[in-house]
Amino acid sequence: MSDTPEENQTAPDKKNLDFILDIPLQVTVELGRTKLLVKDILQLNQGAVVELTKLAGEPLDIFVNSKLVARGEAVVVNEKFGVRLVDIVSPNERVEKIL
Repeated sequence: MSDTPEENQTAPDKKNLDFILDIPLQVTVELGRTKLLVKDILQLNQGAVVELTKLAGEPLDIFVNSKLVARGEAVVVNEKFGVRLVDIVSPNERVEKIL
């Protein structure tokens, strides 16, 4: 008989976890970045192309509250864009990004 993590939680542990489940977080998926001068921004018009730092096919960066937590790929689900997680950033990798 194998116990699931939920079965192993005591009632106080579950209650403590429930306390944080409703906290809103900002999730951002970044396709790429670039730097432009103000004069270049002012010259942009419909149909303009802005080149980004990432190459086509590179994983997208997924941030939670401005902290990199995962990488993924763009998908279309029911005619809406989404992101499929392909790699969760380890805590060690997150620390390395800070240093």
